[in-house]
Amino acid sequence: MDIQAPPNAPSIWVIGDVHGCVDSLDALLARPEIADDPHCRLWFVGDLINRGPDSAATLRRVMALGERATVVLGNHDLRALGIAAGCIRPGRRDTLDELFASPDADELLHWLRQRPLMHVEAGHVLVHAGIYPSWDVRTAQALADEAQAPLRGDRWRAVMHALHGGSPRAWSPKLHGDSRLRFIVGAFTRMRLCSRDGAMALGAKATPGHWPQGTLPWFDVPGRACVDTPILFGHWATLGLLVRRDVTCLDTGCVTGGVLTALRVADRKLLQVGAEALQV
Repeated sequence: MDIQAPPNAPSIWVIGDVHGCVDSLDALLARPEIADDPHCRLWFVGDLINRGPDSAATLRRVMALGERATVVLGNHDLRALGIAAGCIRPGRRDTLDELFASPDADELLHWLRQRPLMHVEAGHVLVHAGIYPSWDVRTAQALADEAQAPLRGDRWRAVMHALHGGSPRAWSPKLHGDSRLRFIVGAFTRMRLCSRDGAMALGAKATPGHWPQGTLPWFDVPGRACVDTPILFGHWATLGLLVRRDVTCLDTGCVTGGVLTALRVADRKLLQVGAEALQV
């Protein structure tokens, strides 16, 4: 799979979990490194919405970027679709009433569910949570395509119902039906910790230094198949900013008082906005 960037390609900025914090997003996009480069690309790691104050405005802002924006689905984006489909009851931490009451709610949700689970370009992979350790890039892309296709169709509400239920902890190509769909989507949007043999621990506490014995971050599982392809992800605010050769986590907890972070892929320059923004 040829995923290398062409010569003289536009700059790519990867932006962490926005969670409806549109003011922080606007402040980040106003930074001269981005604002003065109208051709730069903007990749979002998912969880554009929920938990924060302005989910509808955030979706409109990103939609207005047109082809410059690439967005992958996060678990909170899927949660919003699940609530809209009637298969999840809103919880006390959900902040989606304003989105659902918006006159353009149908248009916003339609746009959201057309987003992919995975994007491969310029020698990098963009996902929300991660790539399951035994999947190489080609396998992961095929499974992402398989799972996202029904989300984009007319029966998407039934698909959202199918996503809610028990899921196997470990992958097998022999999985089928709803269990297969739930595993694929869970790996892309909810995974943090795995056992050393690759079984996902989706419900485990994932604060560094406090995760269960026998588990480790998905990206440290021995023999991980995608180790030679840099993976850009979010979803893990307690992990925070992590920049390694093979993986980069950009969830820096904007919605809980942290910062919103962007990283330029070419040189790993960081931009951050928020009350606790670092000087970088």
